Amino acid sequence: MTVYIDPPSWPGHGRMWSHLVSDVSYDELHSFAAELGAPRRAFERDHYDIPSHRYADAVAAGAVEIGSKELVRRLTEAGLRRPKGRPAPSVRD
Repeated sequence: MTVYIDPPSWPGHGRMWSHLVSDVSYDELHSFAAELGAPRRAFERDHYDIPSHRYADAVAAGAVEIGSKELVRRLTEAGLRRPKGRPAPSVRD
């Protein structure tokens, strides 16, 4: 299982955020996020938004640190990129 995370450089709601993605499947991503304790509401189209104070936890749990451009490239090459305006994959509870 390989899950990737970019640096917490995305501002929102008074804090900085990272993106957590898989280049294999959404199931892999949801499983990793659940083990990390990330709520399903943090899932947005093709990634989880992870607050900066949880970045080290994600890395300690096995997320591989990569830059934002590389993260998007891997997501796109895997066919898992869902830009705004495209339907989001269904999320099972």
